[in-house]
Amino acid sequence: MRIHRQGYASIILSFFVSITLIIAGNAIGVQVISYVFYLAAIFLMAAVLHFFRKPNRPTVEVDEFVISPADGKVVSIERVLEEEYFNSHMIVISIFMSPLDVHINWSPVKGEVVYNQYHKGSHLVAWHPKSSIQNERNTLVIRGLNNDEIMVRQIAGAMARRIVHFKSKGMNVRQAEEIGFIKFGSRVDLFLPEHYKVKVNLGDSVIGSQSIIAEKN
Repeated sequence: MRIHRQGYASIILSFFVSITLIIAGNAIGVQVISYVFYLAAIFLMAAVLHFFRKPNRPTVEVDEFVISPADGKVVSIERVLEEEYFNSHMIVISIFMSPLDVHINWSPVKGEVVYNQYHKGSHLVAWHPKSSIQNERNTLVIRGLNNDEIMVRQIAGAMARRIVHFKSKGMNVRQAEEIGFIKFGSRVDLFLPEHYKVKVNLGDSVIGSQSIIAEKN
C-alpha cells in the first residue's frame, strides 16, 4: 500500500493541523480535554492517509471486457440519451464512491483518448439524478481497438471539490491505467454502446481496475 501523489499537499496540511491540535491540547492543561485534541489529531492523519491510499493491484488487460473505472457501488444502470458527445442512446452505469473508497480512476478499456472536456458546475450529492449534468465534472471518451467509443465521466459530489484528470485528447491509454483522481466523495458514470452486455447488477460493489463491468458483443 502506497500514498497517491495527489494526496501529498493534503497530507502536509493535515500534518501541520495535527501538530497544532497537539500543541493546543498540551497548552490547555486539562488531561481529558488534552486527550480529545490528541485523538482528533490522530484521527485526522489516519483519515487523510486512508483516503489517499494507492493499493497494489495486478494489472488486468482483457480486450473483450470493460473493467470498472472506480471502486464503489453500482447505483444506477440505465439507457439514456447522451447529448454531450454521442447524441445517441447509450447504456450508463453509475458508480458511487464513498469517502472510504479508493478514489483513483482507471481506464476501462485500451485505446485512444478522442475527447476530453472539463465542466465547472454545482456540487449536488453524487447520487442526485442531475449531478451527471449539473455538477463539476470531467468527460473522457476512449476509442477502443474495434473503434467502439466509451465515455468515462468523473463527477464531483457534495464533498468533492476537485477533479484531476491525467489524460488529454490524442493520448493512448492502457486498460487499467490511471486516468484521474477525485477528492473526497464522488461518482463515475460509464457510458457504453447499447450492444454491450452488462455484467453487473444494481447494488453490486466493484473494484476499480479489477471488476468486469461489461462484455463487448
